Amino acid sequence: MVDFVVSSIGTVRNDRTDSALTDHWGEVTSTIVVDERFGDDCLLGLAEFSHVDVFFVFDRTTERPDYRPRRPRGRADLPEVGVFADRGPRRPNRIGMTSCAITSVKGRELGVRGLDAITGTPVVDLKPTMAEFQPTGLRQPDWVGRLMADYFLP
Repeated sequence: MVDFVVSSIGTVRNDRTDSALTDHWGEVTSTIVVDERFGDDCLLGLAEFSHVDVFFVFDRTTERPDYRPRRPRGRADLPEVGVFADRGPRRPNRIGMTSCAITSVKGRELGVRGLDAITGTPVVDLKPTMAEFQPTGLRQPDWVGRLMADYFLP
């Protein structure tokens, strides 16, 4: 096992404060304030993209006490899955990633829509979403649609 250190590059600001409210992220608008150490031009060129991949830390959750298979969100109508077949926050390194629509870019402030992170969440990286990195022929089990039905609704 290799240990490593990751430092935040910025912080999320939005109206969501309760990490237990886990649905209806689609219309949530957030501002990611990038740390001043990156300079005022750190987001230069990002406004030309429609979306950005935001990597963040679920800093208000703890790692699971064990990694036995579980039902996503504890729902009896869903199958048991291993930790790496679930996108929940109680992960080995508590890292989250969401592709978000870019709504504004100004200096060190990046406006996004659809980021499923509460205010104060540390951001560890930003990458422009590029079509060439998106998979083709995506496949997923039917239960994922049931799980995610309300996740990004307004």
